[in-house]
Amino acid sequence: MVYTYRHRDITWIDLENPTQEEVRGIIETYSVDPLVANELLTPTVRPHVDLYENFIYLILHFPSHHTHSDRSHKTNIQEVDFIIGQDFIITTRYDNVDALHEFSKIFEVNSILDKSNMGEHAGFIFFYMMQHFYKIMVSRIDNVRTLLADVEEEIFNGNEKNMVIELSRLNRLLLTYKESLILHKAMLESFEIAGRQFFPESFRYYLRGIIGEYFKVHNAMGSTKDYLNELRNTNDSLLTTKQNEIMKTLTILSFVVFPLSLIAGIFGMNTDNIPLVGNPNDFAYILLLMLSLTVLMFVFFRYRKWL
Repeated sequence: MVYTYRHRDITWIDLENPTQEEVRGIIETYSVDPLVANELLTPTVRPHVDLYENFIYLILHFPSHHTHSDRSHKTNIQEVDFIIGQDFIITTRYDNVDALHEFSKIFEVNSILDKSNMGEHAGFIFFYMMQHFYKIMVSRIDNVRTLLADVEEEIFNGNEKNMVIELSRLNRLLLTYKESLILHKAMLESFEIAGRQFFPESFRYYLRGIIGEYFKVHNAMGSTKDYLNELRNTNDSLLTTKQNEIMKTLTILSFVVFPLSLIAGIFGMNTDNIPLVGNPNDFAYILLLMLSLTVLMFVFFRYRKWL
């Protein structure tokens, strides 16, 4: 599927799962190197940057995240290929990329194209495109922080056990973000070097600005991961404390029950001349002895501050 957008003298071609015929048309129209065109037909595992005579070829991977009403999280990694010339930019994707879809609407209604520097060359289109990508990612990370705030509330409301799964899901989400972005810094730095050779001197500020947008995401993700780790440590500590309290209670009960079981066992022996046995109030005396031992045990535990 081919989508074409134009602004002044700049053309943006957006390819979704391109066919050989569609790629062949791109080769003929924009003089794209056949090796690059061949890479557009299938996804690439690792990102890279290549400088050609009439364009820069860049591959990046971005996380795709959907939050459902049941608080489960589905995350995968999507590839976007960029071919950036002077008066054209070609994007290739193999799935529906929400950020590109939203940017196409912005592009069509010219909501950001009133800027005087937007129409000089396609590098500016790429800059605002990447700015939009990273802005959406920061927004998604902020949503994760909101979910973490809800988790924090649940933790201190006594739902530590249930929050173990939720914290693991959110951690998996952030790990996917990190996995998809881990090579962005290196790729954008390489793109900056290539862009300084390919674009005019006036574009250097924007080349550095793209890396600055990446660091906004990187810093937001780092602080959110720290927040999650602190919550996980707190949750684990509270769970351990509760577990220790349960174990202490069970241990105390064992100490209390043991002498009572011992007394019951002694007086239950089938032997002659057992003290108290045979007296008119022997049952009451034995119960009184058990009750006295129980009270003494609890007094001792209180004295030792075990209760």
